[in-house]
Amino acid sequence: MIEQKPLHDGLFSWPDSDPEILGSRCNECGQHAFPPQNSCRNCTGNNTSVVGLGREGTLWTWTIQTFMPKDPYLTDETPETFVPYGVGYVELECGLRVESRLRQNTTSDLAIGMPMTLEIIPIRKDDQGIELVTFQFTKKEPN
Repeated sequence: MIEQKPLHDGLFSWPDSDPEILGSRCNECGQHAFPPQNSCRNCTGNNTSVVGLGREGTLWTWTIQTFMPKDPYLTDETPETFVPYGVGYVELECGLRVESRLRQNTTSDLAIGMPMTLEIIPIRKDDQGIELVTFQFTKKEPN
């Protein structure tokens, strides 16, 4: 079994079988934030809690990234093997929009308003050979 760890801690629940995006919720005004914050951008209070923000949402807007990502989002790809990918904002049920990599990567596969679901993907290996994982959203298939 390959050893894995998150590219960045605290962004998603992992290694849960049904991972979800993690954010913060202000205990004073109810405002959500991603990534989790110690203070509230709405009321400036300091009474926040880390909460699950869910694993499903709606594609709010998107584009196709046609160039290799820069640090810290580097992959194991080379300029010769690089495959463009979708990048978009997914609006979660709480109303918060989260920027994310998208599995779909063509204009015919992406549409504003389409239902999306979270998935965890390997992105690269670190210097110790540990596989780093991150999140992306993909088109939610009908049940």
